[in-house]
Amino acid sequence: MATHLYLDHAATTPLLPVARAAMDEGFAHWANPSSPHRAGRAARAALEDARERVRAALGWQGEVIFTSGASEALAIAMQRCVQPLVAISPVEHEAALRHAGDATKLAVDAFGLVAPGDCALPGLVCVQQVNNETGVIQPLDEIAQTVHGVGGLLLADCAQGAGKIALPAADLAVLSAHKFGGPVGIGALLLRDWGQIQPSGGQERGYRPGTENLPGALAMAAALEAGADWMEEAARLRTRLEAAIIAAGGEVVAQDAPRIATIGAYRMKGKAAAAQLIRFDGLGMAISAGSACSSGSLRASHVLTAMQYPHTSEVIRVSIGRETTEAEIDQFAQAWAQVAG
Repeated sequence: MATHLYLDHAATTPLLPVARAAMDEGFAHWANPSSPHRAGRAARAALEDARERVRAALGWQGEVIFTSGASEALAIAMQRCVQPLVAISPVEHEAALRHAGDATKLAVDAFGLVAPGDCALPGLVCVQQVNNETGVIQPLDEIAQTVHGVGGLLLADCAQGAGKIALPAADLAVLSAHKFGGPVGIGALLLRDWGQIQPSGGQERGYRPGTENLPGALAMAAALEAGADWMEEAARLRTRLEAAIIAAGGEVVAQDAPRIATIGAYRMKGKAAAAQLIRFDGLGMAISAGSACSSGSLRASHVLTAMQYPHTSEVIRVSIGRETTEAEIDQFAQAWAQVAG
């Protein structure tokens, strides 16, 4: 097993060739898009073209603010929304939870799902589209109906879903390009209209300061345009992997919940996640324990804790990418049996 095997695509996934080529195109437009001269205007035209392409690729009818990634987009939405944050799910990414303040923590069931009926709160409600540790998909269209019914706004962290599955009926949505084949350092905040957040001055029509990242915006557009036709294959591969894990005595976390095909959380009974990571890494295999953030510190997963899952210390995450092959899945399954044994 000398060949390095990467199954941590939820943390970051390889830059697509089309995105790399788009970045090269962007670097050729080296002028500042905010400058009024001819070179600046050319860069501005390319930036606005990228914005329209992102909107079209996502099927988004509202506005697009380019950011440095999902974390910044969440901060803008949660700190500057015209409606105060009133509720947030406890299984959100830490980038969202750090801005939660005294907002109500919504209850989740054993799958980590929020009940739409609990979201009837006027104000901003923050619920992710796909959980970054378990892959569980929240019922956001139903949640949106409940939130809108009381005059509230729904913020959806779509970092793990954008570019893979359809966007939900949210008012504000967040995405990060390096999760779907774009580069690190570029993301977006999607808005239904500009009036939903307070402007701050600077670039992006006054809603985000800082020189625009034209190469990143072009690359993100190209990555989204590459499409998600590989998701059916991802589902087949995950099914294959989970059958092997169960056969070897493992457990699939939230197995019966609606889950995205690219993420799975698995318990190896009696084996600490830290020990598993060391063993798999020694075999040349990259996985994680929960999110990339919690893997670094090996803290107990707040997601599994909120779900009241009793074996938080024995769970690892495997995440599939566009490049993952059946041979790689079989290789990892063999390694799982070896480590579990």
